[in-house]
Amino acid sequence: MSLKTTIKSVCTDLYEGFINAVKEEVPAARRVADRFHVAKAYREEVDKLRKKETKRLKKELAKAEYEKLKGAMWAFRKRSADLTEQDKEVLERVLAASPELNRAYELREELTGIFDQELSKEEARQELGVWQERVRESGVPGFEKFSGTLTNWLEEITNYFVARESSGFVEGVNNKIKVLKRRCYGICNLSRLYQRLFLDFEGYDRFSKSPV
Repeated sequence: MSLKTTIKSVCTDLYEGFINAVKEEVPAARRVADRFHVAKAYREEVDKLRKKETKRLKKELAKAEYEKLKGAMWAFRKRSADLTEQDKEVLERVLAASPELNRAYELREELTGIFDQELSKEEARQELGVWQERVRESGVPGFEKFSGTLTNWLEEITNYFVARESSGFVEGVNNKIKVLKRRCYGICNLSRLYQRLFLDFEGYDRFSKSPV
């Protein structure tokens, strides 16, 4: 039996080359768009609107009023569940100063809320369709590109809801390898690389002394 036939699903970002490679090499596998990359796509688009509105507010508001918006960037980028009381205050001020940005923020959080729910694939497809309609009705800029992405890759994006798979583990391993290479000034011997990775992943549990 070919190893390829055992692959049930493949999680990837929305790069067409990767997805087409999966279609060609393992056509029977479920193609899953990684949630992190999907979120990055729509959050970056809304952040562009934030930058545009921030420039406008800087020109239009008195200096003292604009100073009250200091720290809005980080508050705006955070998930609502992670906001501190100080974050909430500055976020409320910037959203009150820009109704357009306020609506974009609401739509962004609504979309994140869809991905947070335990939905079936079909339920997710319906929820995302309703969300797209709300975006169109709102007339708020900032989602045009992502809405196109959502339409083009709806199958891969909604496949996330089948088993909620992501590339998080692989991304974490890749990052650990990069850090290890910097820490060791490069490792040319492959067996040594595997040894160091094993120590990073399992060393503490395997070799640390038990507490007295």
